Amino acid sequence: MITVIDYGMGNLHSVKNALDFLGISNRISGELSDIKSADALILPGVGAFPDAAEALEKSGAAQIITEKALGGTPLLGICLGMQLLASDSEEVRYAKGLGLIKGSCRRIKAEGLKIPHMGWNDLTIDKPDCPILKYTRPNDYVYFVHSYAFILENEDKNLAAHTFYGEKIPAVVTDGKNVFGTQFHPEKSERIGLDILRAFDGFCRKE
Repeated sequence: MITVIDYGMGNLHSVKNALDFLGISNRISGELSDIKSADALILPGVGAFPDAAEALEKSGAAQIITEKALGGTPLLGICLGMQLLASDSEEVRYAKGLGLIKGSCRRIKAEGLKIPHMGWNDLTIDKPDCPILKYTRPNDYVYFVHSYAFILENEDKNLAAHTFYGEKIPAVVTDGKNVFGTQFHPEKSERIGLDILRAFDGFCRKE
């Protein structure tokens, strides 16, 4: 059972609808007991980083998510949920993240281009063996909506795929074990996005 974490700042039902369409067992919940008992977790997110980080911390979910991830439970962060995996962010004001993947979030430097980066963009795959990219091919297009980028401390270790929008932007990150993040929205990325969710489920079930 995948638990889609409800902390008041995510596209919960669009993620659930995509999982339901694929026949993947899931539930939406913000209950700490459900997060603790989950076989796998999806952390969605829309909005500002410090508000989201504060909501997770106040609810007690941040500690449980971190403990679960460090204990080997599969975790997928989507959009802001991916950025929350970082050490910290400069969005609006400095705020600490979950620290599961080392790096910081800063505003995209895309001179002459509109911010937020919104729309379809192609992927360059850096780690073809990344489990959630099992069905993804180079130059597949996915849907982005974001103004901040996750700047990794160690791209060699943590960068699974990237795109370009005025600069190189991490699109898929991983800790190399059980934690993954997508800057784009798989649930809005049609077949390519559904394939990523399907691959995450397969990883969770050790297929």
